[in-house]
Amino acid sequence: MKKIKYLFYSFLSIILFTPYIGLAQTQGTNAPATPSGASLQNPIKADSVPELIGMVINSVLGIVGSLALLMFVFGGLTWMTSSGSQEKVKKGKDILIWSALGLVIVFGAYGITRIIINLTTGN
Repeated sequence: MKKIKYLFYSFLSIILFTPYIGLAQTQGTNAPATPSGASLQNPIKADSVPELIGMVINSVLGIVGSLALLMFVFGGLTWMTSSGSQEKVKKGKDILIWSALGLVIVFGAYGITRIIINLTTGN
């Protein structure tokens, strides 16, 4: 069990900290010098509030999908490493079932919200 926790935490730390390593490497690039009176550029690429909300929803769905994948892997590992223990088999199955149910609920809510937005805006 300690090996599984070690692998899980190692995988999680790689996923979480890899973007920061990439950002740290790009800090020394040749960025144009900014005059003292220059204005800042807007980092948000959305032109309207609905577009911004859509970008946020897509980002959240990506995170939810990644978490669901991690839970599927964790549930599968729990089940496969149960060594015949009925408690661990049940725990692994429960993790897989609840992960799938969570995905169905999240994507169902997204679909219903999308239909309501399309009906109210006339798209």
